[in-house]
Amino acid sequence: MNSGAVPATADPSVADDALAAQPIGYWSGALHKAVVKQLRDAMATIDVSQPQWWTLTRVDVDNGLSREDVATQLEDVADSPYEVPRAIDQLLHRGWIAMDEARRLYLTDAGRAAQGRIRELVADLRAQIHEGISDEEYVAALKVMRRMISNSGSAAG
Repeated sequence: MNSGAVPATADPSVADDALAAQPIGYWSGALHKAVVKQLRDAMATIDVSQPQWWTLTRVDVDNGLSREDVATQLEDVADSPYEVPRAIDQLLHRGWIAMDEARRLYLTDAGRAAQGRIRELVADLRAQIHEGISDEEYVAALKVMRRMISNSGSAAG
């Protein structure tokens, strides 16, 4: 911190002039929790889960992916190692994805239609969450967080 402020205990109601002393861990965690809750609650209204959405977007590639490829690509965002394989099974059961002879997953027509509906929902939620925030402000916030991740010695992603 360049402000010389002494780090303080998290206080959601702190005045703007005291924000520089607030702990990033609290604020980044609070944001994550709020956004994920809103997203998952909204997805539940159309009977889809966030891991199912992730899976639909990963499977939608030229030649498809194996189950293992999808699970590996999503392991950093999943809450557990079982979440993505479960989502794959659910999507296979629904008929939104299928498996070819080479055991590669691909979207079915029903899956592509569902992906379109979910994409609209996600775009609407993004617009709501980003209301009053310019693209420049958003990019600046992400750059700061990316630098903090680097400063902490952790790899982003």
